[in-house]
Amino acid sequence: MKIAFIDIQNFRKLKRCRVEFSETKTVFVGANNSGKTSAMDALMVFLRKSRRKDLSTTDFTLSNWLGINKIATDWIKSQKHDDLNLSSEIWSTYVPSTDIWLHVEDKEIHYVSHIIPTLDWSGGKLGVRLVFEPKNIEDLYKAYKLSFDEAKKTSESRARGRSLKLWPQSMREFLDKELHKHFTVNAYILDPSKSAEEISQNLPSNSEPIDGDPFDGLFKIDIINAQRGFSDPNSEEGSKNDRRLSAQLKGYFEKHLNPSELPDVSDLDALEAIDTARTAFDARLKESFSASIGELEGLNYPGFSDPKIEISSKVDPLEGLNHDAAIQFNVQRGNSNAEDISLCLPEKYNGLGYQNLISMIFNLIRFRDEWMRVGKVGKRHNFSDDFIEPLHIVLIEEPEAHLHAQVQQVFIKKAYDVLRNNRDLGENIQFSTQLVISTHSSHIAHEIDFISLRYFKRKPAMDGTDVPSAEVVNLSSVFGKNEDATAKFATRYLKTTHCDLFFADAAILVEGPAERMLVPYFIGKDFPELDRCYISLLEISGSHAHRLRPLIETLGLLTLVITDIDSLKKEQVTDEITGKLKTTISKILPEKGKSYETGNDTLKSWVPEIIDLDKVLETGADDKIKGEFVRVAYQYEINLKFGDNDVTAIPYTFEDAVVLSNIDLFKVKSGSIGLLKKMVDAVNLPSVQDACHTMFTALSKNSKKAEMALEILYTSEPGELNPPQYIAEGLKWLEKMLVHRNSDYLFQEEPEIAGGENEQ
Repeated sequence: MKIAFIDIQNFRKLKRCRVEFSETKTVFVGANNSGKTSAMDALMVFLRKSRRKDLSTTDFTLSNWLGINKIATDWIKSQKHDDLNLSSEIWSTYVPSTDIWLHVEDKEIHYVSHIIPTLDWSGGKLGVRLVFEPKNIEDLYKAYKLSFDEAKKTSESRARGRSLKLWPQSMREFLDKELHKHFTVNAYILDPSKSAEEISQNLPSNSEPIDGDPFDGLFKIDIINAQRGFSDPNSEEGSKNDRRLSAQLKGYFEKHLNPSELPDVSDLDALEAIDTARTAFDARLKESFSASIGELEGLNYPGFSDPKIEISSKVDPLEGLNHDAAIQFNVQRGNSNAEDISLCLPEKYNGLGYQNLISMIFNLIRFRDEWMRVGKVGKRHNFSDDFIEPLHIVLIEEPEAHLHAQVQQVFIKKAYDVLRNNRDLGENIQFSTQLVISTHSSHIAHEIDFISLRYFKRKPAMDGTDVPSAEVVNLSSVFGKNEDATAKFATRYLKTTHCDLFFADAAILVEGPAERMLVPYFIGKDFPELDRCYISLLEISGSHAHRLRPLIETLGLLTLVITDIDSLKKEQVTDEITGKLKTTISKILPEKGKSYETGNDTLKSWVPEIIDLDKVLETGADDKIKGEFVRVAYQYEINLKFGDNDVTAIPYTFEDAVVLSNIDLFKVKSGSIGLLKKMVDAVNLPSVQDACHTMFTALSKNSKKAEMALEILYTSEPGELNPPQYIAEGLKWLEKMLVHRNSDYLFQEEPEIAGGENEQ
């Protein structure tokens, strides 16, 4: 038995989304505020019964309160009871719910007999909807109307000219105080024949909730909350959570190993040793204190009727773990004497990252052993008549909040194996484990197969009465089964570089190291709003940028591709050996009207999907946008002042575009070396044509562009260097789009978003 997928509706930013679970590990990734935590909290509060009390009015999707408040307004306006709409259907559109779809094998039917919809069901998908809804709508109506009318009556009784808004003014205000008095979580059986539908099915009008919790005996839910160091409203442990290994070992010993509780044959040796130690210690205490007690007796106490003083010790193995030095870390190596603790340190002297790693792994061990009833747990009375749940679900929220970067990868590699490290588990399909992790760590995402990643994609508000929401992308559909060259490249590239792409607000793809160094400089100088966002800057040549297209379009990630036009000249020449005509292709300084082409695969196959260089250069800003979230920026003809003349020029690549955009700065650079010196010499030539040809020649000879970028940063003061015009336009577009997408408010007018203008 496993969870196949869940549908979350009306829970915070998750207006409607489906999260598909992998067989073993499912990892939630996405940018900040994209809905990962909302999904984890939805799982926690709906799947674990004890957490449902944590549901609050803030868990309702914010825009839904407009509809909920309208229900209450219509109730107040209704003059007759018969005009009231007290049906549950009007609430189903607005209240939080979660559909849990299980995949159940035929041999597991005995576990799920209480949620099988019909006798015709013979295995496969089973669905249950958990809804946080009114307990009794008529009672809710009466309570709200009474409170509203009393507040209105009291307010109107005040003297004119004095206004006071009494509680409640709306259903939202009423439920802020009375939510759990009138709302509860109900469970409904879903129709398995509709499980494949993209939109969650509507319940029949006569649906009745299931008695009791449908998942009792099916799941064991364990949770590790993020420890952010702030007040976490969803943390069960709070400040009482002690992550010291000694404290955890003490708790584990008490629950699973304590020989004094429910002893069996294997505990007899330990109990005998404890009793022997106690007897010997008591004899020593009596001998040591005999003189002191004798002095007390010399005071005529105790008397004939007074109790006699006896000294008796208590040896409690549990207390032996309750001190700072209970856990020691031995710093000796090799075949050192295990009994020698002179080179051991208490656990508090170990690195914090490793303390937390040990603590979290031990938590997983404890979760597993409690599930499998290891040790004394299996002998306790309350488990005597219960069977072990067939499914163990472990939810871990942002483990990087506990762990240093160096140990995050260690944790994610080992976590699932620890949860299965039991002789009754391993490859045994009778008991299943599903680990669900939310993370914002590229170190963790790097270690996970893409088939296990679930990307939370932000969806901006569609109108002024909406709020931004999220949808979930199953990345297994992008990488899991597709073995073509594009998929292999994307997978290998991200694996060998980083996975920041999955957590970024936007991405900028650049050609090479020079852009990689200077584009952040331009952003920090001229684009303050962009500088506040999390931008993933990927260095990838123009001939390969388009290979990330399937991933970027699937993620819906705002992306600016900064690339070069790569102008080419095709000629028909006679082969000297064969004497036949052949076509040669060579790099050429870009010019209009020469029938040149672009050699850039991104421009040819992605955006703007044009080969002819003249058309590429004449493409307008709006035509450089693909699908509203991808824009390309490349060189085109610009106006500039060269000497005393107003001229035009078409840069060939990023480096000469930077020079032509800062001619006065480069003319006076002295002491330059390498490629930068050649650029300085070029801009001091008498004509712009000579300068462009000289720079083109210098750039075509395997020049060291990265060294040039470093020297520019070293020799230029902050604020001196201006970005090339095509890059500035691209960054301006990206900044506007991010400001729009990051707006989280109702009733906000949408700004006019355009691709920018080519200033030719």
